[in-house]
Amino acid sequence: MKKSHIIGIVLIAVAIGAIFASLGDASTYATFSAAENHEGREYHVVGKLDKSKEMIYQPETDPNIFVFYMKDSDSTERKVTLHQAKPQDFEHTEQIVAIGKCVDNEFHASSVLMKCPSKYVDTKQKI
Repeated sequence: MKKSHIIGIVLIAVAIGAIFASLGDASTYATFSAAENHEGREYHVVGKLDKSKEMIYQPETDPNIFVFYMKDSDSTERKVTLHQAKPQDFEHTEQIVAIGKCVDNEFHASSVLMKCPSKYVDTKQKI
């Protein structure tokens, strides 16, 4: 066997090993209950903003803390602390994906994705 073949096989084996190692760290979609059962592991939790509860954002105190309440797909409600500034038009969002970890029955999100219904409304009116 040539040296180049052996080096190629070793490189392929290392690449496959790196792929399998990174799969264990990949975050997955889950509910708050699943995130609570695996504290410290990152999850994507899909849900809706609970507009009946207060949203707390005090940029003069800490501009990188925004607190709100969200219900997941199982209607489980949790306090979510977003470690970023409050997203623009957050209260108008239809659906939220909070990306983060569960700590002591609270969800600490590093980021959120929002589905805003106003972006999809047909603005053309028939005459």
